[in-house]
Amino acid sequence: MMSDDIPVIDPNAWREQFPITQKTVYMISNSLGAMPRSTRDNLNRYADIWEARGVRSWAEGWWVKQNDLAEHFSQILGVPASALSLHQNVTMASAVFASSLRFDSPRNKIVYTDMNFPTIMYLYDGIARQHGARVVRVESPDGIGVPTEKLLDAIDEETALVPISHVLFRSSFIQDAQTIVEKARRVGAIVVLDVYQSVGCIPLELHKWGVHAAVGGPLKFCCGGPGSCFLYVDPELCQELAPAYTGWMAHKQPFDFDTGPIDRREDGWRFLHGTPNVPGLFAAEEGVRICAEIGMEAVRKHSMKQTQLIWETAQELGLKSTAPENPEQRGGTIAIDAPHGYEVCQELLARDFIVDYRPKAGVRIAPHFYTLDEECVATVHQIRKILDSKAYEKHLGQEKRPG
Repeated sequence: MMSDDIPVIDPNAWREQFPITQKTVYMISNSLGAMPRSTRDNLNRYADIWEARGVRSWAEGWWVKQNDLAEHFSQILGVPASALSLHQNVTMASAVFASSLRFDSPRNKIVYTDMNFPTIMYLYDGIARQHGARVVRVESPDGIGVPTEKLLDAIDEETALVPISHVLFRSSFIQDAQTIVEKARRVGAIVVLDVYQSVGCIPLELHKWGVHAAVGGPLKFCCGGPGSCFLYVDPELCQELAPAYTGWMAHKQPFDFDTGPIDRREDGWRFLHGTPNVPGLFAAEEGVRICAEIGMEAVRKHSMKQTQLIWETAQELGLKSTAPENPEQRGGTIAIDAPHGYEVCQELLARDFIVDYRPKAGVRIAPHFYTLDEECVATVHQIRKILDSKAYEKHLGQEKRPG
């Protein structure tokens, strides 16, 4: 249960800062958070610096720009900013980290669940083939969650790596990260925790939980847009690892342009590689800053209230949800498994109810700190109306669109 001492968020205090909420019912912050108005100013500042200062921009802030974003992220991840490095996406960040590991027999098992985001499975399946590792995939019995004990049983002294999601992208089921990490540490395995569906929505204490490494980014609940992603590595573990996938930004003195073996940095920058995505860093900063300012306890309290409202409304209208029934086990999303879900989603979008659809999940609805209670109720009622009127039929047979 959430404490009564946690501040209550007034969405109206934030909506003007997120222009799309003035024009649409924006209910998809688990996929792409709404852009803060101040992000445009930040991106203009990036362009102004480039235009006016040219190559001098690197020495005047661009080279260390990631440190600004890392400071904001550190507040909502519960980690030192110096333990973070910024990358372009989760696949790249995960590949950098994995390139520092060995998969020598007998410790050559990679254990994950079938509820992971597919990019994680694609990556580690490829790594397993390349290095002769074994993949053990723990399956969900119901398509909603994975029993913790079942996952713990698969993690043993032959396990090298456990790449798992904190919150499952299809169902919003929250996995018991701390218990999983404790088991992994007892047997000498390493956990890489994907927190993309929880960062910016659920309080995180990655260092306190003992997490070895974590990946995520500002794209979703952090309202920072695409183009940047963080990799956290426990500071003690960091010193033991030497990623093969590296580059000049990981060097202690990159502008010496030394040849030969790299002299690696000893902080999170040890996991950097090539030239950073500077505009992506400028784009991300404002959303992450705002989330840190509001505080994750308050965001979580607001989210739990509204996801419960969506859940209850769906039950009243005879709509099935693929999210956990227990609010404590549920992240920031409710998926409605409606018939013709993709087509229903397209009709919702046409009506400016902004949601998305995922196979084996349904129409995903994710309120945030700028969402009104009445928008939560209205979105579910729209689904019922679209089904009853068969308005979805006009979208049947259409090619699937990104989003």
